[in-house]
Amino acid sequence: MTIVRYAYALTGALLLGGTAASLAMQNPATAQSAQNEPGSIQASAPRVGAPMSFADMVAKLQPAVVNISTDQKVTVAQPANPFAGTPFADLFGQFGGGRGQNGAPITREAQSLGSGFIISPDGYVVTNNHVVAPGTNRATVEAIRVTLPDRKEYVAKLVGRDAASDLALLKIDAPGPLPYVRFGDSARARVGDWVVAIGNPFGLGGTVTAGIVSAVHRVTGQGGANDRFIQTDASINQGNSGGPMFNLNGEVIGINSQIFSQSGGNIGIGFAIPAEDAKPIIDTLMKGKPVQRGYIGVSIQRLTDDIAAALNLPKDSGEIIARAEPGGPAAKAGLRAGDVVTRVNGTAVTPDTTLSYLVANVPPGQQARLDVIRDGRPTTVTVTTTVRPAEEQLAQQLGTDDSFSDENGADAPASGGANGIGLTVQPLTPAIARQVGVDSTVQGVVVSGVDATSDAGQKLRRGDVIVSVNSVPTRTAADVARGVQAAKAAGRPQVLLSVVRGRNPAVFIAVKLK
Repeated sequence: MTIVRYAYALTGALLLGGTAASLAMQNPATAQSAQNEPGSIQASAPRVGAPMSFADMVAKLQPAVVNISTDQKVTVAQPANPFAGTPFADLFGQFGGGRGQNGAPITREAQSLGSGFIISPDGYVVTNNHVVAPGTNRATVEAIRVTLPDRKEYVAKLVGRDAASDLALLKIDAPGPLPYVRFGDSARARVGDWVVAIGNPFGLGGTVTAGIVSAVHRVTGQGGANDRFIQTDASINQGNSGGPMFNLNGEVIGINSQIFSQSGGNIGIGFAIPAEDAKPIIDTLMKGKPVQRGYIGVSIQRLTDDIAAALNLPKDSGEIIARAEPGGPAAKAGLRAGDVVTRVNGTAVTPDTTLSYLVANVPPGQQARLDVIRDGRPTTVTVTTTVRPAEEQLAQQLGTDDSFSDENGADAPASGGANGIGLTVQPLTPAIARQVGVDSTVQGVVVSGVDATSDAGQKLRRGDVIVSVNSVPTRTAADVARGVQAAKAAGRPQVLLSVVRGRNPAVFIAVKLK
């Protein structure tokens, strides 16, 4: 399975000896301006379109790139002594290597490895949040260490962090002024531009790789307000997290963060947080303020080909609201499930510029004007944003349970009364709601049988609750049949169902007509 991974390493403390970089650097005392001060790089940069060497540019920039590690303590559960109660209990009383008896948890040491870069002569350092965060929910970070290219090591203070954007700001007290680099304008980056990444892959110390910008505004599908990256084929591996991505002018246009890999190693697909998104967050953290994003309280689905066809809309022409949180800003403003949002304050909602991204960039307390298609007709909804909750709180609100109770066993075939999509349904009673595990407030019809040869049979199963058909609420099998017939009469090849499974929020599923 191909997955997106953080580009950092978490290892046992004994494995990290000798990982500090030993690269030559300029005397920090002579650094009076940014290493990438405008005009200071161009003369030594490779010729545009025909790079012969990046050496001069790297020599100028590398002194500002640092290695970052954390000292962590991890609580590990130990197996109980299998010889307890036997004559061998004393002999093997300290089961588990002499640490922790009778299954008692023990504490071990670990370290994380990553990269970072200095952004001011007085020692402010930017990195990824996951580089300095606990590696597991049973770990605690005891210390954060920053190692300069001359091997000098400093204990860093965590100035601030923002988990949503995966950014953190550190501060070291070192004799200065220190070499540092500035952020550039990532909005000007184009696909095909040369980029250089400097970091600490696998704890090897300062390592330089080069490549091109493979894509801009890349959405990886992880969701959230900050799922937008610069993609590159410059080698990025575990330990590169938090390191800078430079353009040929020596400007930081990205912060290397994740890789797309089957094995954890580089396959030429890496992701960097764009400087245009990172710099305002770092500036906020430097001021000691919390990072706040706009929030309107909706669950969103991409307008897939199937859903777009069911709604008779062009694909990728917005995103569909799956649920408006009761009492939330969107619900109060009149936004509802089934609405397709096409623009936010005049900016089009696209696969590259998502609704989450656009709303998050509307400051809390300000208005977001949403262009909406509702029941095939355009309208507008004006929502006043609030502060976006923490990601952990949002995850709890959305729920992740993918199971439901089904006392009757496997899916039963659709009966002769099946409608034109291959489903047999019946009204959802309180008793059935308890059986299939949906909330008592859910209203609709429950799927009691499926035709395995139908498109609906491939996407739904017994116990799923159909809340609406083409945004029209359903309470009986006749309601479903009317919705299907209306879609056929309109010449649509698919019908859009709003479906609830277990305790999960409702989602839209487009199914083909038989």
